Amino acid sequence: MSPPTREGETTVPQWLQAGLWGTAAGGALVLGAAVAWLVRVPAAIIAGIMAFGAGVLISALSFELIDEAERSGGLAPTAVGFLAGACAYVAANMLLTRYGARHRKRSGDRQPSEDDVQGSGTAIAVGALLDGIPESVVLGLSLLDGRGVGIAVLAAVFISNVPEGLSSAAGMKQAGRGAPYVFGVWGGIALASGLAALVGHLTLQDASPATIAMITAVAAGAILTMVADTMIPEAFERAHLFTGLITTLGFLTAFTVERLGA
Repeated sequence: MSPPTREGETTVPQWLQAGLWGTAAGGALVLGAAVAWLVRVPAAIIAGIMAFGAGVLISALSFELIDEAERSGGLAPTAVGFLAGACAYVAANMLLTRYGARHRKRSGDRQPSEDDVQGSGTAIAVGALLDGIPESVVLGLSLLDGRGVGIAVLAAVFISNVPEGLSSAAGMKQAGRGAPYVFGVWGGIALASGLAALVGHLTLQDASPATIAMITAVAAGAILTMVADTMIPEAFERAHLFTGLITTLGFLTAFTVERLGA
């Protein structure tokens, strides 16, 4: 429920807050895509930002998602959900790979054009949506305790989405895809992210702690698998030996934000 207000004051319903925060976090993808479209960012810089974003996400899912899920719902639901999220992501990713979405986060010339692989544009768009939905659901869930959005999770998703959008949009541009496609994809995903956060919040308001823990863990498992399968390979391809250090800095940054906001 929304907190009480004084006479004449209004409060934004939590379900609407969830949708707005999800859209804002997804908007970071559009921001990253705009930078990549307007400015030629060196591949090494993109790789470094990607590594930093990977560290941020790993920290957030470790301390804000998995730890909280285990504390509130127990180890068994958390473990089952975590593995289920990883398996679901791998299965979906394998299917999308067959249609040309394997390198959807690559900034170089690894992404296929539509002439190279028919239907690859759709597969890349669906793959990008697959990457973003778990993060958005988690944002919606973070509002269920009535204390407002989880700042650490919001910061982690926003910080990691900028390099995701930047890297993938650079690859889309390299593959010959136009601005309507690029910004249509990322704009659509930003809106879908808001919808996912809103729906996640509305449908789970009366769920048990074990159910919420399991769903949170499912999202965390999908996020970690996405980081390992798509973000870190892109970062290591260009940053090489600096990848681990930059990822560590991202992890430490997110951990610091989480502790300061506690």
